[in-house]
Amino acid sequence: MTLIAVVGATGTGKTAKSLDIADAVVALGAVAEIVNCDAMQLYRGMDIGTAKAGVDERRGHPHHLLDVLDPWQDAAVAGYRTAALEILLGIDRRRAVPILVGGSGLYASSVLYDFAFPATDDALRAQLEAELGETGAAAIHGRLQRVDPAAAQAIGPHNGRRLVRALEAVTLTGEPFRVGLPPEESLLRPTIIQHERVERAELVGRLDARVEQMWALGLLDEARALRAAGIERGTTAQQAIGYRQALDQLDGVIGEAEAIERTQALTRRYARRQVSWFQRYPASPAADAADLAQRAVASLEA
Repeated sequence: MTLIAVVGATGTGKTAKSLDIADAVVALGAVAEIVNCDAMQLYRGMDIGTAKAGVDERRGHPHHLLDVLDPWQDAAVAGYRTAALEILLGIDRRRAVPILVGGSGLYASSVLYDFAFPATDDALRAQLEAELGETGAAAIHGRLQRVDPAAAQAIGPHNGRRLVRALEAVTLTGEPFRVGLPPEESLLRPTIIQHERVERAELVGRLDARVEQMWALGLLDEARALRAAGIERGTTAQQAIGYRQALDQLDGVIGEAEAIERTQALTRRYARRQVSWFQRYPASPAADAADLAQRAVASLEA
């Protein structure tokens, strides 16, 4: 059975494309089910800042892996992969068309590819995270550089969580930490990958306007509610772009204009990283929703 994966940078219209495909599948007499692969849309209450489709916007199509974590819980790609693969098996059993949609590159890749997750050790992880808090990402980057220069170069000196994860894995296994995608032949199942793209100048305009709209729609109220729900007790959710800046505004650390400007700059930077990640995926020819639906429904009958 064919999986349709709609991936790409934030602001490129992935949600709308996935819903159009699902509509086209239904028009052909089949059922489509959508599986989220946006790490921040896993969280309850994080709606405005993640552009999550509300229940009334989902056009009646079943959606999976939305609102499954409380804001104080930490998301983990290994746990996500297990849950997503189990959901895909259920969709297969129901003879429906699965549509994976989102922009979290590692989460999408964990479902699409035969990922082997490195060994973990809670005590070592805690020790390294404590060191990260005390000495900063640059020091952890230096340690990783000495034992795995390739991984250190690929991750860079600023992503503390990934540096800790890499150093943990190298320490436990003595083997290099794999950064990036497995080879194309390790795709787990037949997959049509649609990498949604928008010209850079247009995307920047979209992203800046989207951030302004987040504040207009009430991001501050959402951040206030998330604080009451414990977002600052966790690690992952409070670092989501927009929410950290909204929390800082609530605390009087920065004003609204600066909160918006910082969020816009971080969103543009994140979108560049997403484009870089997804451009390594095997390219499928651009297709409209009807064509994608026809190809997927045909696989149900094969």
